[in-house]
Amino acid sequence: MTEASDRLLSVAVEAARAAGDVALKYYRGGFDVTLKPDATPVTRADLEAEEIIREIIGRAFPDHGFLGEEFGEEGSREVRWIIDPIDGTKNFVRGIPLWAVLIGFEEHAVVTAGVILNPVSGDLGTARKGAGAFVNGVRVRVSDEARLGAASFVHAGLGLVRPTPYWDGFVRLIDATARQRGFGDYYGYMLLAEGKAEIYAELEVKPWDLAPAKILVEEAGGRFTDFEGRDSIYSGTALATNGRLHETVLSLLARRPAARP
Repeated sequence: MTEASDRLLSVAVEAARAAGDVALKYYRGGFDVTLKPDATPVTRADLEAEEIIREIIGRAFPDHGFLGEEFGEEGSREVRWIIDPIDGTKNFVRGIPLWAVLIGFEEHAVVTAGVILNPVSGDLGTARKGAGAFVNGVRVRVSDEARLGAASFVHAGLGLVRPTPYWDGFVRLIDATARQRGFGDYYGYMLLAEGKAEIYAELEVKPWDLAPAKILVEEAGGRFTDFEGRDSIYSGTALATNGRLHETVLSLLARRPAARP
């Protein structure tokens, strides 16, 4: 990596660790939960964690913009940081240790760097375009499994999918794969990047849920699109695979017209 690339990631890791420290204090010490207009939970930890991320990154890169879950857009849209201070807030509030700080770096609509940190376990995923993906400092690669019938399919919960036009596709995918687990949130992407699963699909997601996951999966040798096969983190759906199975999975997920009577 270039010196500039090194600095991008080092500042993002510094910001993620600082945010993680803030969130851990609440996680271990108690907090109040309120509901946002979309009925998702938010805590003081979410707000303070995003504030410190913006402060640290803004000090290092004053010309860069931000898009965050809690405080929205600020500054440049061409070069900006995409932030989810606590991905997995529902896990966080229930005391389940599967939540993470997500920070992605987007240049001219392309995510080129990302950091994923689970403050509870200390697991750290980092990726920079063209430089590979790493978990805890060790380079990771997706699996080479090319048989759908031997693949592991991870999802973020079936309840969200049931009322959507993608339900039949999910059923086809469940029937076609060897193993299915609903780990959800950032963790599914980490499993995929490390070669521990082959397929991860979720919907009703926002760009801050996906930005660092996309670059981590791609730099680990996988593929990341939405359910229509588009290279986007903005459409509300996300499909990550080891690459070898991607087109097959897209065809199974595809919405199909209802049969005529």
